[in-house]
Amino acid sequence: MAGHSKWANIQHRKGRQDKLRSKLFSRLSKEISIAAKLGGPDPDANPRLRLAVANAKGQSMPKDNIQRAIDKASGGDGDAYEDIRYEGFGPAGIGVIVEVSTDNRNRAAAEVRTAFAKNGGNLGETGSVAFMFDNVGEIRYPLSIADEDAMMEAAIEAGAEDVGSEDGDEDNEGEHVIYTAREGLMEVVGSLSERFDDPSSAKLIWRPQNLIDVTGDKVATLMKMMETLEDCDDVQNVYANFDISDEDMAQLGD
Repeated sequence: MAGHSKWANIQHRKGRQDKLRSKLFSRLSKEISIAAKLGGPDPDANPRLRLAVANAKGQSMPKDNIQRAIDKASGGDGDAYEDIRYEGFGPAGIGVIVEVSTDNRNRAAAEVRTAFAKNGGNLGETGSVAFMFDNVGEIRYPLSIADEDAMMEAAIEAGAEDVGSEDGDEDNEGEHVIYTAREGLMEVVGSLSERFDDPSSAKLIWRPQNLIDVTGDKVATLMKMMETLEDCDDVQNVYANFDISDEDMAQLGD
């Protein structure tokens, strides 16, 4: 998961945390409203909403914000969003998957295409990249919640397929990272929540099967493309299969 963790660390080093947190709450609210509009306002009867609410709680989103997002959809005020997945290639031939929730397909397509085209990448056909990733559940907890053995035991007992960890830095605590089968995510979340409280993150992700090394000048170009995609209002998630050395990452953060 170097593509995820190193991108998160680079974002932090570039001082974008306040902006990212604001956008995170906006994305969480959008996902809650979409889920409630599609499947109803009761999380117990709506798995997508249940997952969205659990994810929002894990990110310390206020309860009032969560309820407001549900009420917006329930009251018929929610926009008619549709989910779209774009696939493409970035610098050094890395694969990129972009998940979008939008009320304007043409706007979203133009923004995503431009982000690729201006930063050494290009959009591909549906399926051109997804085969290099596995669509799985991912659950995250702070390392302080339990030691490695305790988390491993609890996760495996709950039905998880893989358990690992990611180191933090002086400003961010590391995390336990638990992977599940796509259809087993909510069951594992429920079991772990009973033991450790709500996770900091629980969602379906595209996990790269292999990573591609990106070095030299292409690192900055790649990071610019990732940043541009993340800043698109319609974009919910971006996944990529890159790896960057600690040396190149340090230079980028300078």
